[in-house]
Amino acid sequence: MTQAQWTAVDDYFNTLLVGPDEALDAAVEASEKAGLPAIQVAANQGKLLNLLARLQGARTVLEIGTLGGYSTIWLARALPEGGRLLTLESDPECAEVARGNIERAGLSEVVEIRVGRALDTLPELAEQGYGPFDVVFIDADKPSNPDYLAWSLRLTRPGSLIVADNVVRDGEVADGASDDPKVQGVRRFTELVAAEPTLTATALQTVGTKGYDGLLMALVTG
Repeated sequence: MTQAQWTAVDDYFNTLLVGPDEALDAAVEASEKAGLPAIQVAANQGKLLNLLARLQGARTVLEIGTLGGYSTIWLARALPEGGRLLTLESDPECAEVARGNIERAGLSEVVEIRVGRALDTLPELAEQGYGPFDVVFIDADKPSNPDYLAWSLRLTRPGSLIVADNVVRDGEVADGASDDPKVQGVRRFTELVAAEPTLTATALQTVGTKGYDGLLMALVTG
């Protein structure tokens, strides 16, 4: 199989099951024009996040890693009236682009963007009494994933869902000898999930327009 084939299959399903979306398409275009890296989730993965949040009956979502706000929009749209999404972004430029994209999507009253290093802002959330969150989406710097897991456990409750993106790393996650800090961060994160008695989890490999990667999903059980 080739990248062209994976993209063609994504295009087929996205045409039938996701469809065009003015706000999301504009978010991608604005992000590209601002020079942001094209590393946002694919359209079908965004729809998956939306469905997971809806299945959870989520009213509160924490997103670690905003980028241009593409996945933020998908998740925020899953929330009922009165629901809130808090998203953390370390790069002020990314946050500004995301703010415009979120406003264009009509979600400014639903989404709060916190600018700053997540490992600085997460303790602030705990101190300010935020949480527990119904869904946590981790999609930021991979070496920090083990720390993000620790804070996610602190800011969730039994029944909450934790989702982490980009855990397969083109298959390199299976290489324990890898010297890539992103791979090692994902491996340590996964080992901590496996060892945590209050989590039950699985991971899925994916192929598509974004290449070869995958998601890890963990349910907080206790």
